[in-house]
Amino acid sequence: MNWTDSVTGAAPLFRKEVLRFWKVAFQTVAAPVLTAVLYLLIFGHVLQDHVQVFKGVGYTRFLIPGLVMMSLLQNAFANSSSSLIQSKITGNLVFVLLTPLSHRAWFLAYVGASLVRGLAVGAGVFAVTAWFAPPGLAEPWWALIFAVLGGTLLGALGLVAGLWAEKFDQMAVFQNFIIVPMTFLSGVFYSVHSLPSFWQGLSHLNPFFYLIDGFRRGFFGASDVSPWLSLGVVGSATVIVSAIALQLLKTGYKIRH
Repeated sequence: MNWTDSVTGAAPLFRKEVLRFWKVAFQTVAAPVLTAVLYLLIFGHVLQDHVQVFKGVGYTRFLIPGLVMMSLLQNAFANSSSSLIQSKITGNLVFVLLTPLSHRAWFLAYVGASLVRGLAVGAGVFAVTAWFAPPGLAEPWWALIFAVLGGTLLGALGLVAGLWAEKFDQMAVFQNFIIVPMTFLSGVFYSVHSLPSFWQGLSHLNPFFYLIDGFRRGFFGASDVSPWLSLGVVGSATVIVSAIALQLLKTGYKIRH
């Protein structure tokens, strides 16, 4: 199957994956939105009068894009990874394996559904938190580009994690020791310029930092690094992780035994 046939073949699996999380939207969409609002209320209340990162931008406004992207990334990862690990453990993955879908169709369906969930959660967080302090959209195209790239990157990474993990404990390790630390240490709650030089350099090795910073550029027209640099780093990471996911699917890694 070529990519055109793969898109056609992926449609039913994509629809299944979207319905899977949408039927429990109270848990998969509403709960992350509530969590982000609590972060905003706590950190915004405590630091609003003490921190200013960009000139003329209050801390609460600064915090909102970071919370939107953090929620988008974590939920895009959770969608593809949880779907695969649940299907492997319950044994219903065999019904997908019996179909004539190519590895490209699998990739498009799982990553596409992850992107939809990530964008849905991100939009929900933005809609609710913007009520407290509208952040504005100075360069909206950057926000859109990094939102799509972020959802795609984490959807593909979730696919890799779901293929690798054989039980929920392994998935929890991946989530708690890789995804959560990388998102929290990416500049969601602060500017890296406020860190000592060693930690600034370490932050620049984190691709999630470039996602947050590039996304924030779309709101304020200001960022810690050039958005073109962020685009290059994030784009390269997305291509690499996607290539790994496609290769694992093509070989049937841990799903065809």
